[in-house]
Amino acid sequence: MNTVTSYSNAKPIFVAVDNVIFGFDVAAERLKILLFKRQIEPFKGRWSLVGSFVKPEESTLSASMRILSKFTGLSDVFLEQLRCYGAVDRDPEDRVISIAYYSLIQLDEPQKKLVEVHNAAWFELQDLPNLVLDHEHMVEDALARLKENARRRPVGFNLLPAKFTLPQLFKLYQEIYQLPIDDRNFRKKILATGLLNKLGTKDKSGSKKGAFHYAFDRSKYIELEMQGYHIEFH
Repeated sequence: MNTVTSYSNAKPIFVAVDNVIFGFDVAAERLKILLFKRQIEPFKGRWSLVGSFVKPEESTLSASMRILSKFTGLSDVFLEQLRCYGAVDRDPEDRVISIAYYSLIQLDEPQKKLVEVHNAAWFELQDLPNLVLDHEHMVEDALARLKENARRRPVGFNLLPAKFTLPQLFKLYQEIYQLPIDDRNFRKKILATGLLNKLGTKDKSGSKKGAFHYAFDRSKYIELEMQGYHIEFH
């Protein structure tokens, strides 16, 4: 059996990071993913997750944060490692191992305009183009992780503005689960968590009666984030 006896006998392997960036478009009521047109071969010009090779002075987390900041202008957002993708033949150009991360951001007009500079665009989950390499697998894994985390942690609030309505929150969770949810059951369960503070203002863009704004209780949010909880809406 051959064994590597020194670093000099080992063949270098490229390490990359790929980011699955979720954003909730409140106006359109759609959960979206950020994609960009690949700038290098192979598959130059085709749609891809945003990613990069890891620089020698970077950790994989630092590289993922660099990419997130470049494409969204944001830094203090939800970011979590997804998994490692290391199939020998995953990249036809060379031996490349990718560490995937997924993040959740509040999608507003500045983010929509910024991505255009990088030949990037936001796509609805139901309208994703064919992606390069194993990026479709990464998206599937990230969505599965998001669904599971939404049951156990109040991660959905990372996708909403500071104040929001129950209909907006309801639509967000429908988008996350990709399934119909009973509205009345949802309201009952989400209010029972104690996560929401009802505000005195209303959003009247949808009707004359309007819907009250809510904000999440940060102290309760931190408590549930640390302790975990389980909630099913469907």
